[in-house]
Amino acid sequence: MKYILLILLVFAWQVSAEVYKWTDSAGHVNFSDKSHENEKAEKITLKVDNPPITIDKKNTTVPASPVKQTVMYATSWCGYCKKAREYFRKTKIPYTEYNIEKNKQAKRTYDSFGGKGVPVIFVGQERINGFDISSFNEIYQKMK
Repeated sequence: MKYILLILLVFAWQVSAEVYKWTDSAGHVNFSDKSHENEKAEKITLKVDNPPITIDKKNTTVPASPVKQTVMYATSWCGYCKKAREYFRKTKIPYTEYNIEKNKQAKRTYDSFGGKGVPVIFVGQERINGFDISSFNEIYQKMK
């Protein structure tokens, strides 16, 4: 196991990717690994944070538990959004919130995935429309 980790660490510096961002004539923001010929594309630099690795007393490497990314598209006036915020705070679940009324980019993203109501919550790639504790916990626990 430790040899596999060593090999991965040695070759990790060689991994890179180019990402380009542009806005098309309809005002939609696009991302691609290739520069778009007809639109002015901005090259985006990505930073990837790897989870820390801990070493147990037997001198073997154990990856830390994966970080569950929770993202909520919400509004300031929504009661279910407020309930989700309170639950996340109470249970110390880290999350990123995008207000679709105050952030134009968040609203475009919300529209791009077909959002119809709020909140829309993603845990990794899993999606919840609305909020109730049992539905959220069901997909949040799957991410362990």
